[in-house]
Amino acid sequence: MPEEIEQICFGWNRRTDEQSLRKFLQKFSQNELLDTLIPRLTDQELTNIIDLLTKTMKKRLREGEYHRLFLN
Repeated sequence: MPEEIEQICFGWNRRTDEQSLRKFLQKFSQNELLDTLIPRLTDQELTNIIDLLTKTMKKRLREGEYHRLFLN
């Protein structure tokens, strides 16, 4: 098992959860996984993921941060 997968562990403490989430999202965003997963999502699953991510950014990022960090 790759080392970075072994380091993903949720529920211990905030610091470990943050580090694990970073690794999880990095693995999740790999093109091969996304190319396989996205076509299999239902319309509702697709909408739910988009809504969650959009709402989270809107809630936690200032407008300038959103433009700089997300839109580049």
